[in-house]
Amino acid sequence: MEQNPNSSPRRRFFRLAALSTAAAGMAGLGFSAFARGRHHGGEAMSEEHLDRMLKHVYVEIDATDAQKQKLDPIVKQAASDLKPLREKVQDARRRGAELFSAETIDRGASEPARVEQIGAADAASKRFTQALTDVAEVLTPEQRKKLAARFVRRGHGRRGPMFG
Repeated sequence: MEQNPNSSPRRRFFRLAALSTAAAGMAGLGFSAFARGRHHGGEAMSEEHLDRMLKHVYVEIDATDAQKQKLDPIVKQAASDLKPLREKVQDARRRGAELFSAETIDRGASEPARVEQIGAADAASKRFTQALTDVAEVLTPEQRKKLAARFVRRGHGRRGPMFG
């Protein structure tokens, strides 16, 4: 029995990596736009910024109207769900900095702060992964490749879309 070269473990790994990169790019675009929008005039501006960025991506990947209708709620809901998790991580970091800069070091207080930060980061990672999978299922392989190439060109992902 001849093995199909397209089903080799190595080829499957690279396909999965390309899919993940493309999906991460799409979701990352929406999530980072949403997060950055807070610094440009509050909630209304962030939604507007997210819409603008999604429109640019849709043009680049030739998204159909049906795909746009599916992707918009995926990205927007994920961004909305991730916002409080991002804030929890930032709060935990702030508390960690306060503990570190205190007159006396309280080792007992640092562990709960670490656990809280890791918990929030884990919850955000789970939600982010869910959104990536949802986005990937909407796009064609060609669209995922275009999106992945866009993010490689623009250098996204160096700090991560959620906390960067």
